[in-house]
Order: sequence, then C-alpha cells, then structure tokens
Amino acid sequence: MATRVPIASAQRIARASSLAHQLNRALPLWLLLPTLFVLAVVQFYPGIYSIVLSLQDRRAGAVEWVGLRNFERIFDSAIFRESVGHTVVFLVGYVVVTMVAGLAIALLLNQRLRLGGAYLTLLFIPWVIADIIVGLIFGLLVVPEYGLLSPILSNPALFPPKGLSIPSDPPPKPWIEGFPFPPAPAMVYLILASSWRALPFITLLLLAALKTVPHEIVESARIDGASGMQLLARIILPLILPTMVVALFNLMLGGINGIGLVFSLTRGGPGTATEVLSFLLYTVGFQRLEFGRAAALAVIMAAINLMLILLTLRVSRVEERTA
Repeated sequence: MATRVPIASAQRIARASSLAHQLNRALPLWLLLPTLFVLAVVQFYPGIYSIVLSLQDRRAGAVEWVGLRNFERIFDSAIFRESVGHTVVFLVGYVVVTMVAGLAIALLLNQRLRLGGAYLTLLFIPWVIADIIVGLIFGLLVVPEYGLLSPILSNPALFPPKGLSIPSDPPPKPWIEGFPFPPAPAMVYLILASSWRALPFITLLLLAALKTVPHEIVESARIDGASGMQLLARIILPLILPTMVVALFNLMLGGINGIGLVFSLTRGGPGTATEVLSFLLYTVGFQRLEFGRAAALAVIMAAINLMLILLTLRVSRVEERTA
C-alpha cells in the first residue's frame, strides 16, 4: 500500500503535465479565434454569398436560379471585352510609370542627399490622401475654363490642332480593331493620377531594397570601370529583383481592384473610355441593379486576384531558392 500512493501521485502529475502541455499548444489557436471569427464574417461569408448570388438572377425582389448563365452573359458582352481592354491598357501604363518613377526617385534618395528626410516626408503626401480627394483635385486641375492646367492643355501650339480637353476628348482610332489603344486623354490622365497616388509606397519599398545592396560590391564595380548604367543593369537591379517583383504584383492587384480614382476623376468617361473592370462592376451592381451579373463579375475578378497572388508566391519561392 505504501508504494501505490507515490505511483498514483506520479500518474496524476503526469496527466496534469500532459493536459498543461496540450493547453499550451492550443493557446495560440484560442487567441486567434476572435480574429478568425472576424475574418469569417467579413471575408469568407461575403465570398461564399457572392458565389451563390452569381448563380441567381435577382431583380425587383424576384429570385431565379440561372446557373452559369450570368457568366455566359458577361463573357458574351461587348462591354466586358472593352472593359478588359481598358484594364490592360491602364495596368500596363500604371505599372510602367509607377515603377520607373519610383525606381528613379529611390535611386536619388539613396545618394544621401541633403535634406533627404524632408524629401521623403514630402513624398508621402500622396499616400495619406484618400483616393476620392486625389480624384477631385486632379479633376479640378483640368476643368476646361478655370483649371490650373487648362491654359496649357488648350494651347493649339502644344496640342494641335485645337488643344486638348481631357474630360471630353474621345479616344483616337485604335491601331488594332477591338483593342482600345491608343488610349483617350482621360485614360492617360487617370494613369498619371493613379501613379502619383501609389508612388510613395513603391518608392519606399525600392529604397529599402537599395539599402540592402552591399556598398563594397558597388565600389568594386566602380573601381573596375563600370558605368552608371552597367552598375544599375548588372548589379543593382538583379540584387533588388525580388522586391521589384513584389512591387509589380502589388501594383497589379491595386490597379485591378481600385475604383476610387476612376469614380471621382472620370466616372468611366468620356463615354466608356476609362471604364475598367472595377468600375464596370460598380455600374452593373449599383446602377443597373443586376446583382447576379455583378456577383459573377466579382467572382471573375476574385479568380484573377487569386491567380496573381499564387503567381507572386511562386515567384517569391523561386527567388528564395536561387538566392
């Protein structure tokens, strides 16, 4: 009997220790439960509901199950194909302008300029302004009669033969039938405004990557006689390529889903010259009240976003393996 008490006590201690160990392992999950609940309410439920809604036709309170008919109507729509073309033109211009300008500014700020901190602070002004405000400001700049840029734009010597009106000039005749290029002046202006808005984040991202480039490698290349362009093309850009890839996909995701500047600056006009996919989704859902088609278009855009995210992760893993 004297030997059973310690054995039973040891078993109780072992069970208590095992239970404490299991509780410690489960503690992170319990701490994450509030966040997971919020994500389920805010993200997962609306996503699943959008998929269900895309299979229905809802108008004036009537609900009809139509299967994949909403997707068929979207893909057969000329407006959808035109919006895809506008989105491609916008994304290419937006990404190229923002990446080139961001890299140029990051290279300048990396030179240890005087008042570099002040320049960096001023650079962040666009980042703290809401999209709606940016659109209103850029819209006021080109108002035909009293906009700050109107005297320059309306000058026939600079923009022959009769000047340029960004709010109303239609797009020129496309080079390729069915593809909206060259873009309308309003699309070019929208690209510039969107690039100005996104420039601070991309510049900071690239500047942080430039700070990681070893100074010794750059100095060795200069001693060996490398020019500035050779230094940039063969040393700096390959070393910051992973960050540039992340910046590239970040811009693409933001460009596909962004609607604030389109809504406040052009509203898809003139005509449909700047009607990108995100604004088409707004038009179908909130102006025409075709919720089924809007949900189907949202599912299509979500699939595009998912492909871009997966591609970003794949490229990032490849870069990590080769590094």
